[in-house]
Parts: sequence; structure tokens; C-alpha cells
Amino acid sequence: MKMARVATLVWLAGCAATAGSARSQTPDSTAQRTDVRRAYTTRHLNGAPLRLDGRLDDACWGTVEWSTDFTQWEPTEGQPPTFQTAFKILYDDHALYVAYRAYDAEPAQISERLSRRDRFPGDWVEINIDSYHDLRSAFSFTASVSGVRGDEFVSDDGENWNGNWDPIWDLATQKDSEGWTAEVKIPFSQLRFANRDEQVWGIQVQRRLFRKEERSLWQPKSKKEPGWVSRFGELHGIRGIRPQRQVELLPYSVGRGERFEKAPGDPFLDGADADFELGLDGKIGVSSDMTLDFTVNPDFGQVEADPSEVNLTAFETRFDEKRPFFIEGGNILDFQLAPAATGGPFTADNLFYSRRIGRGPRYFPAIDDGEYRDMPNASSIIAASKLSGRTSHGLSIGLLESVTAKENARIDRGGILRDEAVEPLTNFFVSRVQQDLRGGSSQVGVLAGAVHRNLSAPQLGFLHRSAFSGGLDVLHQWHNKDWYVAGTGAASRVHGEARALLETQTAPARYFQRPDNDYEDVDSTRTSLAGHAGSLRFGKRGGKHWRFETGGAWRSPGFEINDMGFLRNADQFNQFTWGQYSIRNSFSIFRQLFINGNQWTDWDFGGGLLQRQANMNFSANFKNQYGTGAGLTRAWDRSSNSELRGGPSMRLQDVWAGWFWMDTNQSRKVYASFGGDFNDAVENSARFRDVWADLTYRPTNALQMSLSPFYATNDRELQFLTTTARGNDPRYLFGTLDQETASLTLRLDYTVRPNLTVQYYGAPFVSAGTYRDIKRITDSRATAYRDRFHTFAANEITTTDGGYDIDEDADGTVDYSVGNRDFNVRDFNSNLVVRWEFQPGSLMYVVWSQARSDFAPNGRFALGNDSQALFDVHPHNIFLLKVSKWISL
Repeated sequence: MKMARVATLVWLAGCAATAGSARSQTPDSTAQRTDVRRAYTTRHLNGAPLRLDGRLDDACWGTVEWSTDFTQWEPTEGQPPTFQTAFKILYDDHALYVAYRAYDAEPAQISERLSRRDRFPGDWVEINIDSYHDLRSAFSFTASVSGVRGDEFVSDDGENWNGNWDPIWDLATQKDSEGWTAEVKIPFSQLRFANRDEQVWGIQVQRRLFRKEERSLWQPKSKKEPGWVSRFGELHGIRGIRPQRQVELLPYSVGRGERFEKAPGDPFLDGADADFELGLDGKIGVSSDMTLDFTVNPDFGQVEADPSEVNLTAFETRFDEKRPFFIEGGNILDFQLAPAATGGPFTADNLFYSRRIGRGPRYFPAIDDGEYRDMPNASSIIAASKLSGRTSHGLSIGLLESVTAKENARIDRGGILRDEAVEPLTNFFVSRVQQDLRGGSSQVGVLAGAVHRNLSAPQLGFLHRSAFSGGLDVLHQWHNKDWYVAGTGAASRVHGEARALLETQTAPARYFQRPDNDYEDVDSTRTSLAGHAGSLRFGKRGGKHWRFETGGAWRSPGFEINDMGFLRNADQFNQFTWGQYSIRNSFSIFRQLFINGNQWTDWDFGGGLLQRQANMNFSANFKNQYGTGAGLTRAWDRSSNSELRGGPSMRLQDVWAGWFWMDTNQSRKVYASFGGDFNDAVENSARFRDVWADLTYRPTNALQMSLSPFYATNDRELQFLTTTARGNDPRYLFGTLDQETASLTLRLDYTVRPNLTVQYYGAPFVSAGTYRDIKRITDSRATAYRDRFHTFAANEITTTDGGYDIDEDADGTVDYSVGNRDFNVRDFNSNLVVRWEFQPGSLMYVVWSQARSDFAPNGRFALGNDSQALFDVHPHNIFLLKVSKWISL
């Protein structure tokens, strides 16, 4: 998000700013004082013609004054910028018009980098408009000198910048001997404001001088102050405008063709498929404050695939949302159960995780010999709608309703077809309300969500029939928002058949069946489960050098939100503390320096200590626009309630972990980032290493190429294999894992012009792992590490083609067998996307996606052979042509 670039300069620092500028004016004392709110007064065009060409030669611009006296924000707060900036603002009954004059004594050095919309390339000037004037939210419009537009919706006083908001607005720019100029037209239909005779809006104008990575602001702001929107200046003089009822429709058509490997005899894999679909996206201004977004039969075919991975844990991976409908405005529905400055796995838990909508089917029907099965890849979204907005009284509202279709697998047996349900018709509903108090210094919010499934198909009874969750969050700030206390509270309840609730009780998030779990029991007759969760934080986010946060969080054993939200672990208490010493203005060789300390302690609800952790890390930005950082973590007193996958708690070894990274100067044609991580458990029980790099080359303003190699080794003496039994006694089997992983991500971005871009993404991935020294756990809580397991001797284990036969007492009789778990996973995903905005808001996509996937149970890592084997695999190609037409009513 761009706020991160504002506050931290996207890692990097620049050369010392030189005083003076072309036509520079020394800021007056009012402009330099951050406690004085500046104001600009605009005028109505009154019918005067205005041609949007970036030249600023229309007579109407002479009716208002220039406002200048910008002050530096980065690298050194309050100093004069290298070059001054000036702007003017006019309006008519339908739009706001902004003129920029960005002075530059070296016009040849102006960076005119091109990119796709919202990449914010090169030199730019932007205006942030708090048209609600709630001191919490704003609409941001960024004008790059190259003509590329960027736009974001800012919320939470600058904590969230949503770049997936794409309003319709116009931009024109010109270069000249004094620098560059721009004209911007922002229709009032793209803003939200109260129905008043006279408007007072908050505004901030910011300029980026790319070659020095320098930011300057019209309204000065101290780095000691938290917040962003609450520190804006004001725009006066707008009278007589009325909120415009926004009705925008975006009908689209998609032609799709697929080519894949033909499977002899399989009627569903005949080598080709094609279809054609119609859909509709829309946006309706319900009121001056509220907007209704809706989609019917949405298409996400141009969305990039998730990165490949080999997940050997008991828990699912949380992938980012990439579908535009759910991303735009999604911040209002965000409800972290335990936000924490320290970070940590528990901070990912959220009452709403939009990727639950449209997920892949979870039932796979068994088929007999001679039968063939055609499975849908995902649950089709029949329709979805989203109501969002913010009133002039500081009330934010978000409602989302979505219905996903009943999905069937089609099964063929000798030409006779039958359908078998694999995912039910499902309704998702979530609502979010937040109210500002004390002028935005305090907030209180509520979220409520519900999932209902039609489980008429008996085989789907392992799913919850209904799931409910809700939460309350509060924030109170004082002393100019420097200090705060915040809390959350949440509750959940799920309903379903006994088998569904049995699966919930024995899932990795809670493992009620653990034999040493003396505070929760598995109830096989249960048809509902309820729980609670929450957090409390206290901290200081403002100040010159020192900031901190401390707090705690919990999730009760019965808490369950994975029908609509994301929960990794229930049954936990988390305590955390973070402290930071920072120098945010340039000094010596530095532009910025951050030193952080973190501390965590975790318990389960039975009072069992799960771990203690402490961390120190730093990051530094230098005046040569390089950046670096490193950190070191120590974890001790570690135990896991999930390591044995439902078995007893297991003591784990202490760990040392660390990382480092470095960035070079982004303003160069060639720049790079690189780094590495390590994680070592004591007694050589586990060892992880990775190295990575991001290499970028920009030969022209229009073309950028990047290459991101990654390599990791993972050696673990105790990696879970399976649970079996000898008689009535369970056996928890582990092996020593030797794993290597390599991947390479290639990106090519070519911008023909700001509204026509070509992008390519390709990512081969290989991971191989082999198991040896098979073991069984003998005493999971033993103090001595080697006393926790027994490694099978040669006379106790026999290797077979399918795995291992184990004879524990070496009497010649096989007690149980373990399948071969060695793996060699090879994946390749790629996307080629041509995006043409042929009219404002109207788009054409031409997409070619290719996927290759291969698996071999040999565990041998050989990068050359693996790569060859991967590209010997027959590809699955998908070709899309999508056209959408923006219609404004």
C-alpha cells in the first residue's frame, strides 16, 4: 500500500536533498508548522471552457491562486524540498479539476516510467480528498508524469490503502523547460460527500521526486504524529453541488477454450473443451453515502494462480485474495481477532476470509473400475452483492451477500452418466458496522456473519449445516492519538449432523481427542459447538523515537470460524510485547533506522506452556537509496498439541531462527533485493535454510523484467508420517526428512501506453523430499530429546516397493506397514495477459494460462532432470477473451 511508501519510503533512502529549486519559494512559518491546518479556497468554473490537455493555458485557471510552499516529508521532515510544487483547484456542477506545476531544474532527469494502472511509477503528484471530512477516510488520485493513473481508497486514518478501488477519472500531463504539469478531472460521482450547501473537505497534496526518493507535502506532517487523514489541510469554497446518484453497469462476455492431454477411454479428457459465458458487474449509488456493488456469474479467469507449495503441516495455507470483487472495499469487512505489532501466526485469524466463497469442492466421490469422474474446480458464484459506505456522522457500514451453486461431479460408466453432489448450495452473509466517536479518536464496531448450506445430499453431511460468528472491536486513543487501548471479542457457533461435529472436534485446530487433554472431551453425539475469542492491546504509536505495544489474545477450544473466516489454532492464549526505537529523519549515512524487540508466550486452555519466544531485528534505509535489515529469534520451552496429529502433547526442541535482506537503488535500470533465512533446532534435530533474490531490469520506461530465484533445504529428524496401531495401542510414526525446494518466478511487464499493457508471469517449482530412519514416538514428553522416540533397527523394519513393513519385536511377524511418503513435486504456472482499456472503464482481456503438474514418489532432487521432467509433461492450456463495457446511467 502506498501509505507504507509514505511512512517508510518503500525501504530505500536517497541522496541528501539540495536546498533551493527552480522557482522555489521558502516555506513560510505557517506552512512549516504541523499544528496549523492550511486551507485552499476554490472557485466555480461558471461555464468557462477547460480543455484537459495538461498545458494549464486555459483562461479559467487564472481565476484561482496557486498554492505552493510544500515541505519535505522524506527524507528529512520539515526541510525545503529539492524542487517546489504548486497546484490550483476549480470545480463545476459535475467534477473537481486540479492543475499541478511540478518544478524541476533538470527536466531531462524526470522519470517517465510507464506501467499498468496503480503501480505508481516514476515521478508523480497526488491529491488525497477527505470528502466525508470524517478525518478517517479519503480518496487518493495519483498522476504520474508518464500519464499512468493510480487510485486508492484510504481508511482507518491511513492504516489501510486499497489500490483495487478503480474510479473513472481523467488525466493529462506535459513536460516543459520548467519541469512538468498535469491536469486532473475527478467526477463528483466518484466521491462520497454529505448533502450540504457548502462543503468543507480535507485535502493533502503530495509529490514524489523519484530519482531522490523524496516526498514533499502541502500540509506538513510530523513523523512523531500517528495518523494520516486526520492531519490533512482543508478545501473551502465548494457550494451548491449535490451528491450524484451513481449507476454503473459492466456487462461482460467471456470466450474460453482449453487444451489438455487426452486420456484414452476417459470421455471427460478428450483433449479439448470450450464455452462462452455472459455476466454482469454493477455499482449503484444507493445514497450519497452508500454504494451497492453486485456481480452475476462473475469471471476471475485473468487472476494469477496461487504460488505452488508442499505443505507437510496439519494446517491449511492462507492465500491472499486476488479476485477484484472481494478485494475492492474489503477493508470494511476485515476483523482480525488478534492484531499485534509483533506479528505471529495467530494474527492471521480473521472472522471473514473471502476465499471461503467459491472454494473448491470438499467431497470426492469414489469410482469403480471402468468409471470416469469429472470434478468441478471450484464452487460457482451465482451472484454476490456488497453494500458499503460511510455516513457524515462517522458510521461505516459493510454488508456482503453471496450465493454459491450446488456443484456436481459427473460420473461416466460405459456411456451412462450420473451426477453426484460434491458441494452444496450455500449462502454467505456478513455485516460490519463501525462508529467513530470523539472526532475519530475512538471507534466501536460489530461484525456478524452466517453461513447456511442445503445438505439434502446425504454424502455432504460431514459439512456444517449452519455457522454463525460475531465480534465486537473497540479502540480508544488519547494525547493526540499517540496512546491507545484496543480490544476485540468474538463468539461462534456451528450446527450440523453428529459426524460433522465429530470432525470439527477432532480437527487440527483443537484435537479434543488428545489422550492428555483433561479439559475437553470428544462427544460423538454433539450436533453443535460454541466458543469465544478476543484480544486486548495497549500501546503508544506516536512519539519521536520510542513506540511500544503489549497485550494478549485467546481462542477457546470450541471456537470455530473456518466456514467463513480463517482460524489456525483454537485452544490458545497468546501474550505479546513489541517495542521500537526509531530515527525517522536522515542522519549520518542513514535516512531512517528502526530497531525492534518482540516477545511472545503461548499457553493452551489447560494451562500447558506451548512456547516462549524473543526477537530482535532492525531495518535501515541509507542515503544512497540502499536498504538492509536482519533479525534473530530464540524460542524455548516449546510444546505442540498438534505434532502427533491427535496424539498426546509433544515436547519440542529449542530453536534459533534468523533472517537478513538487502535492497539496492530502485531508481537504477538494474536493481536487486536478496536475502536468506535460517531455523535451527538444538541437538541438530532440525535445520532449515533458504536464500532468495529479486532481480529487476528496466531497459526502457515501457519495459520491466524481473527474475526471482528461490532455494531452500529442510532437514528434520522428526517429520510426521502417519498414525497407525499395534493391537489397541496407537503408534505415532515419524521419519527423518531431507527436502530440497527450488522455484523461479519470471515477470515481464510491457506498457504500450497507460491503457494498454502486456504482462507475463511464469513460475516453475520443484520440491523433493525423502524419508529415512523411521521412528515411533515412545515418550513424547521426555525431558531428554533422544528419549522421546525409538529408531527402528535393521531387524525391525523392511523396505518394500510400497513403503515399509515394521516388526517391532523382531519375531518375524509384520506388526504394521507404512506407505512410501517420498515425493518429488513439480509444478509450472504461467499467465500471459493483454489488458486494453479501450474506453474509460471498459476493458478487453486476452489471456493465455498454462499449467503443468507432475508427481514422482522418488524423493530425488536433481534440478536439471526435474526441470526437464516438468516441461515434458503435457500442458493444460486455457485461452480467454473477455470484453466488458462500462455503462454509466
